Amino acid sequence: MNKILFIMLSLVMALNAQEIYATFTVAPDKDAKLAFDASGITASVKYDVASTVKKGAVLASLQNQDSKASLDMAKTALKFAKKDYERQLKVKNLIDAGKFDSYAFKYEDAKNQVAYAQAKYNKTFLRAPFDGVIYEKDIEVGDTVNGMMLKTVFKIQSKSKRKLILGFDQKYHKQVKAGQTFKYGVDGDSKIHEGVISKIYPFANSGNRKIKAEVLAEDFVVGLFGEGYIQVPDTK
Repeated sequence: MNKILFIMLSLVMALNAQEIYATFTVAPDKDAKLAFDASGITASVKYDVASTVKKGAVLASLQNQDSKASLDMAKTALKFAKKDYERQLKVKNLIDAGKFDSYAFKYEDAKNQVAYAQAKYNKTFLRAPFDGVIYEKDIEVGDTVNGMMLKTVFKIQSKSKRKLILGFDQKYHKQVKAGQTFKYGVDGDSKIHEGVISKIYPFANSGNRKIKAEVLAEDFVVGLFGEGYIQVPDTK
């Protein structure tokens, strides 16, 4: 970080409250590794690295003619099972209870079969779990996918929402609280930024004797490093 900037930041903090030094790295607010939970041949790949996607967007799909046919058959069976059940319902008081129950069972079973077939069909599509940007892709049309051996084919992270993963000395574990202000600078950025601690991890790292905390931010490049001061009210 720019030394002059860091000195200025330190002086500002010292004038207002006790300051606790912390370093941090920038991480995405959301980050996910995506894989197909089904087997088949890749039929389409809709997005590439650096693509911005909306939650629910289909990123890739498998050849699914068989699962689509199974779904259609299940829907047809449900259609006729429902008709049979509704006919028997009209004369329920005139027929044997066991016979009526058999029609009710077939109707309920047909609904379950549709739900099962729909779930299998849905697994042939890989969808974005949240709004974000693709930062890694390892799949092409024609690739074989094995649902029994899950392989990450896309990595997605939030587009602009970030969190700073702070590390501060464990001796300050009683002073640092969620809601406190963190003033900081990021490598390559001459501006002094300000954020609020949103979360403190409930353990100390025995290797470096530091405790982690999080500060929400936006638009920084993931992986950047920075440092700053946590503003703790002076209790003296």
